[in-house]
Amino acid sequence: MEAFEVLKIAANALNAKKAQEINAVRISDLTVLTEYFLICTATSSTHVRALADEVEEKLSEAGVAPHHIEGKTTGWIVLDYGSVIVHVFSRDQREFYALDKMWSDGEPVALSEILTQAEGD
Repeated sequence: MEAFEVLKIAANALNAKKAQEINAVRISDLTVLTEYFLICTATSSTHVRALADEVEEKLSEAGVAPHHIEGKTTGWIVLDYGSVIVHVFSRDQREFYALDKMWSDGEPVALSEILTQAEGD
């Protein structure tokens, strides 16, 4: 599956579960690590886990398995899908690690064009 399609499925999964401040950045010109970072904020530790689980479930349904998952019991869960790395943060962890700022030289992705309306909106 193409990286952008993985990004789209993951972003919509986060949006459907009410993730806050969802941002995506294309960083393939800056590093060989991945093509995209997808970053969001959760409202609680339970929400952090629920968001990560939703991404994992939706991508699994599409036949995409994570290469690795880190932080299942912390305020920052990382789901590594190779071409897309999803970062689900608690608010304080996101502010502390400031990945948005660290990777600000990357190309922002206009998520408004790929996000569908969450159910109930």
